[in-house]
Amino acid sequence: MTRLLVSLFLVLSLTSCGSVEVGHYADQQPQLNLEHFFSKPVKAWGIFEKRSGEVAKRFEVNIASRREGANLILDERFLYSDGTRQQRVWTLTPEGQGQWRGRADDVVGEALGEVAGNALRWRYRLNLPVEGSVYEVSFDDWMYLMDEDTLINRSSMSKFGVELGQVTLFFRRQSSGSTE
Repeated sequence: MTRLLVSLFLVLSLTSCGSVEVGHYADQQPQLNLEHFFSKPVKAWGIFEKRSGEVAKRFEVNIASRREGANLILDERFLYSDGTRQQRVWTLTPEGQGQWRGRADDVVGEALGEVAGNALRWRYRLNLPVEGSVYEVSFDDWMYLMDEDTLINRSSMSKFGVELGQVTLFFRRQSSGSTE
């Protein structure tokens, strides 16, 4: 039992040492402005890779946005490669100095986000449905603005500190009204 605890402590220590802070990207261009990026409809394409590297799911997302006072509302419509559909509506609230809070029906508590330079880091827990069960998993989400219309997202999904897989998404702003 002691060996197991020592091994677990070492794994957790090693994974926490590799964490980059979002402020590291403060000087990177172009500067990410969430309200501007989501001021047009956005289309995204993504994959979920198991920890083994196997692509388990492919999906497309159409994102429509609107403002409600200071809040930015993102209505995400997912279509998965197996034909299933899902909707998630985010309410994003600016907290000043690059800080954001986010809520959605399947998010446990609040998502905490921070923008610096071309990067955004989101951290949150999500109730994830898998084959008739729901699992609470943690996401460490990194987004990078590549140009005015392109955003790349890489997320690590974990449970109890153990990585379950990675999500990779490419976002592209569409001409107004178009979600192809």
